[in-house]
Amino acid sequence: MIVLGCDHGGLAIKNAIAADLKARGVEYKDVGTYTEESVDYPVYAKAVCDEITSGRAELGILCCGTGIGMSIAANKQRGIRAAVLSDAFSAEMTRRHNDANVLCLGGRVIDCKKAVELARIFLSTPFEGGRHAKRVAMLEK
Repeated sequence: MIVLGCDHGGLAIKNAIAADLKARGVEYKDVGTYTEESVDYPVYAKAVCDEITSGRAELGILCCGTGIGMSIAANKQRGIRAAVLSDAFSAEMTRRHNDANVLCLGGRVIDCKKAVELARIFLSTPFEGGRHAKRVAMLEK
C-alpha cells in the first residue's frame, strides 16, 4: 500500500496523485490534509512515516510547497529515507540506488502533471541492491 500526505501547499498535487492511483487501481491511504487551510507539515510527515515504519504501507508520498520541509521532517524518523526532487532521473535513481521509501514533492515547484509522472516513476522503480545495499545499510547505523 502507498500512503499519501500533504500540507496546504501540496494539496493539489497530492489530490492529482491520489486520483491517478485510484484510476489505476493502486491501493493507497490518504492521511490528509484535505483542505487549503494552513496546517503544520510535520504532523502529516509523521503520519505518513508511521504508516511505513509500522509496516502498514510500503512507500509514501509527501507534498508541501517545496517538498523540502516534508523531506526534513520525514528524515527525522528512523527507517525513513525521504527524497525531495522535481525531475524524472532523480525519481528513478532515488529508488534504484538509495531505496528511498518516501517521495517529497513541492506544489509550488511542479505542476500536477509532473507530480503524477514523478510518482509513477518512483512507485514503479525497484531498488537495485548489490553495492547500493551496503550503503543504504550504513544509513541505519
